[in-house]
Amino acid sequence: MKRRKKLILTIIIIAITALWFFISYAPIREYRNWPNYLGANDFEYKQPPFDSTKKTVVIIADHAGTEMFDLMAPFYLFNATEKANVYIVAEKKYPIIVRKGFFILPQFTFKEFDLSNIKPDVIIIPNLSAMDAKHQNPNIIDWIKKKYKPNTQMLAVCDGALTAAATGIYDGKPLTSHASDYEFIKKEYQNPAWINNISVTQSDNLYSTAGVSNAVEGSLTIINKIFGEEIMEKVKNNINYPYTQIKTEHQSVVITIGHKLSILKKVLFNKNRKIGILLHNGVNEFKLAAIMDTYHRTIPKSIESFILGDKVVITKYGLTMIPTGKNNTFELNEIHILDDVSFLENEEKFLDNLKIVKYDNLQNQYIIDYCLKRISNQYGTNYRDIVKISLDYN
Repeated sequence: MKRRKKLILTIIIIAITALWFFISYAPIREYRNWPNYLGANDFEYKQPPFDSTKKTVVIIADHAGTEMFDLMAPFYLFNATEKANVYIVAEKKYPIIVRKGFFILPQFTFKEFDLSNIKPDVIIIPNLSAMDAKHQNPNIIDWIKKKYKPNTQMLAVCDGALTAAATGIYDGKPLTSHASDYEFIKKEYQNPAWINNISVTQSDNLYSTAGVSNAVEGSLTIINKIFGEEIMEKVKNNINYPYTQIKTEHQSVVITIGHKLSILKKVLFNKNRKIGILLHNGVNEFKLAAIMDTYHRTIPKSIESFILGDKVVITKYGLTMIPTGKNNTFELNEIHILDDVSFLENEEKFLDNLKIVKYDNLQNQYIIDYCLKRISNQYGTNYRDIVKISLDYN
């Protein structure tokens, strides 16, 4: 009888422990999951104007998932030159999930861009959904190959190196990627001249960057080449870039088992925050992407974007953006408000119930550094360094 009671008690303890572990582990399970767009596709798709006196920058997007900072940082930085037409181009006329934070509408489909007869001066390839050679989208690969010409500047950002390598354009040319994925990608495609411990590679008109945060260095390098140092310096100052020169030194530090154990410990034993980011008309694309992508890498319980009232917002440089969170139905530990924006009386009353994190006074700090400082205060310097490695900000 006693044995039976002990067995039952052991089973109960194991079941409770397993349930606790399953629930606590949820942030890690969700880290690489992102939502599909399930709403009505009844948006007004507007093609932005074309100025023939400007250079044209095309950024490839993938409906199955496109890395946030890889996409949004170049979009903002090339727009900030005020000398470029900058377009998000995708296969279908359908909202694109920018992981992990919001949906955007493509400004052109591949077919529409072909019909426009616009010739891209720069093609940018962010990290797309395919994470191995087997799952590459042939339509994306073929379109890039068709649009690339010998005088086209091409930039592969982070694990966009996978897609760039799949085109064959980088065969025999230097190519890099996120430090933690470098060895795997190198095995998938052996024809490029792989190189690490560098933030930006260049061979004639072909460029690539190390992971995520290095989208800035890659963009600034091409801006400097095609628009000159004066324009590049203006863009650097616009984002409070923390280095005097474009940073080329890079430490390719990989996520280790020890780092993963630290993440597991944080997830299991620390409070995991539900984070909301409030979108508004005119939102700064660079600041938004830096905040969301950095906090996503803390492995929170959830991170979603929200708006109050409207269905969509229009960003500073004209992207139509759709939130992932449902309006006014969320429970959050904190909501991040990027700019000093005004709210209606009922919206202010609603926000009064939430912990608000504001970014309207950065005191000339680089936004990633600003976020990392707060993360250090929340979780300690060791965990901050794990987030830096995840961003490849080394």
